[in-house]
Amino acid sequence: MSRIGKKPIPLPQGVKFEVKGSTVTVQGPKGQVETHLPPGVKLETVDGHIQVARENDDRAAVHGLVRALVNNAVNGVTKGWTRELEIVGIGYRAELKGKNTVVFTLGYSHPIEFPLPTGITAAVDAKLTRLTVSGIDRQKVGQVAADMRNLRRPDPYKQKGIRYAGERLKKKVGKTGAK
Repeated sequence: MSRIGKKPIPLPQGVKFEVKGSTVTVQGPKGQVETHLPPGVKLETVDGHIQVARENDDRAAVHGLVRALVNNAVNGVTKGWTRELEIVGIGYRAELKGKNTVVFTLGYSHPIEFPLPTGITAAVDAKLTRLTVSGIDRQKVGQVAADMRNLRRPDPYKQKGIRYAGERLKKKVGKTGAK
């Protein structure tokens, strides 16, 4: 039996979930998140908790996955998800242009405009080198942060680029001069 799949999901006050066919809709104070429910797995409410149950052992592979996805949706509509990025490099920075566009200056010949998808917000600190991406859908927040990071990946030699906050880079040794 899946250890993760057996854990009940606490259902906070003000959060409702509804199963329609193969879609689970979780609604809470911050908004609404939909996730896919594969066949052979069902959700039921027991003592204010959501319990994920599978019909037989053939569905063991998706049992824990469904529980994790529904738990992420419940946490998203109550607390939300955030991902922080650090911009390292001389002259590298990010600025907000309006509410839904981030403009990056990353050492290229032109600034890069990054439009934010619906449901995602970004905030830039006063130094313009720390960016916070937030939203209620964990997958979308992570994908947007990964796309921003790919604009200028961290360089292993000079340690410049966009990285996740707290990300440790392994510094490589550069060329040595001729002797």
